[in-house]
Amino acid sequence: MKYTLLSLAIALSAPTIAAETKEVQDMSDPLAIYTQVGAGVTDKGINLKVGQAYDTGDKTTAAMNIIEVKGILGDTLGWRSDSQTTNSIDSFRFRNFTTKLTNGTATQIDANYSLRGNLVAEETMDVSYSFIKALPPKGKFSFYPLAGVGVSVGESAIEDDGSIDSGYSTMGVYGLIGMYSKVAITDQIWINYNPFWLSTIAGSDNYKDNYYGFDQSHILTHEFAVSYQINPRMNLRYFANWNENVDFFDGDQRIEFNYQL
Repeated sequence: MKYTLLSLAIALSAPTIAAETKEVQDMSDPLAIYTQVGAGVTDKGINLKVGQAYDTGDKTTAAMNIIEVKGILGDTLGWRSDSQTTNSIDSFRFRNFTTKLTNGTATQIDANYSLRGNLVAEETMDVSYSFIKALPPKGKFSFYPLAGVGVSVGESAIEDDGSIDSGYSTMGVYGLIGMYSKVAITDQIWINYNPFWLSTIAGSDNYKDNYYGFDQSHILTHEFAVSYQINPRMNLRYFANWNENVDFFDGDQRIEFNYQL
């Protein structure tokens, strides 16, 4: 099955707590490590998520894997137009996060596989490797800057001469910089804002010029979330994702429930 192409990638977690710790972790921390399950109702269908903290074998590191399946039954349960949804799956996301407990630095592998076509291929997968640094909190504010590079793989990619490259092919390389951030409103309510700038670096001309839209080699994306901690193990979160080409209200919207196991 073609989706096994994603099995090389995985998850995200936190620079302060060892994976073997069984205590309930702070779910408001964008980098917290814990085993979890989640589900979301979105404008493009249902999202499902499972995360697993694991023992790295090194007491100075902690790690977690996360797998997400997005856009299930979008035509039936979503509220976008049929041109933006299907009743199959919209995309997959796999992440792996490993943190060094001694200095607050972390690395992340992030793989996103989209089943929806764009200007360069019928289906695409972006796999990136990033470094993250947890900065000292400033009152109610916490910041986690990130920088990395990635590679884009396409199925039936469109070549520069207009021909179709059957099967999977490597289309090009991109760079990204961004930040996870948190504002603690109360002990139970917090806000996250996560901006990311992505730009193609190398590859075919069609990839470099059009990967983020017609004649667009780079893009600024935004993620905003408001969360409520129901109890130490459960939270309810509202997310909005948009970018410089799509305004806030036309972007992806979802309500997500998460439970820490």
